[in-house]
Amino acid sequence: CWINSFRGAVKSGKKICVIGSIFFLSMIQLENFHFRYDRKKIVFNGLQLSFHPGFIYGLLGKNGTGKSTLFKNICGLLKPTHGSILTLGFTPFDRNPGMLRDVFLLPEEFHVPPIRIQDWARTMAPLYPRFDYALFENLLKEFEIPTDNEMSAMSLGQKKKCLISFSLATNTRILLMDEPTNGLDILSKTQFKQIIRKLNLEGDRCIIISTHQVKDIEDLVNRITVIDSGNILFDENTEAISSKLSFESGSRVPDGALYSEPSSRGFDFILANGSSHGRQPDMELLYKLIMTNPAVAHSVFTPQTTSHERHL
Repeated sequence: CWINSFRGAVKSGKKICVIGSIFFLSMIQLENFHFRYDRKKIVFNGLQLSFHPGFIYGLLGKNGTGKSTLFKNICGLLKPTHGSILTLGFTPFDRNPGMLRDVFLLPEEFHVPPIRIQDWARTMAPLYPRFDYALFENLLKEFEIPTDNEMSAMSLGQKKKCLISFSLATNTRILLMDEPTNGLDILSKTQFKQIIRKLNLEGDRCIIISTHQVKDIEDLVNRITVIDSGNILFDENTEAISSKLSFESGSRVPDGALYSEPSSRGFDFILANGSSHGRQPDMELLYKLIMTNPAVAHSVFTPQTTSHERHL
């Protein structure tokens, strides 16, 4: 029953999302999720996935693997072909105002109107009850965005930084960011990381950042989810990654390396069993391991069953 599930979650240290007087073990829950655009283009086929409060997720995958499609289903812009999605306890495609006010999608492709930023913000902000005007102003200043110009006259990078600032100022419980660093220069990407790190995610907030540029979100996310061909290849938090894997460099590749590649240091490689002697987790290296040999990556994080246990 749900009471036992709640007690089990609390005992295991999982965070609980509270919406009104209702408790949720996850903020987004996909069960047997299927989606296709037509008979030939099947994107997801029986996906099981959940997103929990208190995390900044890195949703990784190649272009065309369904990251944007997943986001649109989560916020109700698309409807599952089969199966179900619950977002904050709501069926997203119903577009219930109770859900919409607490979910914001920053799309990869967007259109901005020919009006000033402040006029646009005053029009859009009332849709989000916890919108923080002071935070919005501060983020615009940090990104060095000229507020007197019309949005349509801005560069792509300026438009992107304006929308990032607005999305963060909404203070929604769920923030979906689709390729947010596309169009940003190197300095702006650094600013983006610094801003995200300052966010207070205590309680019932969740950010999901989709990207195929793994380096752009390294040292930023605390959980990695990798999808490919509509399937989950990997879904682990960064603490587990650090405890299970060691990312190192050397003049030769040691026996037992899970993945290796040439580098300016000789070779970069991944070893099983995390070690304090290794570098910080290299998400790009990990991503390459997952994409080239998902079975090996999965085996490291799957508890091994002894012959005695198999016979019990």
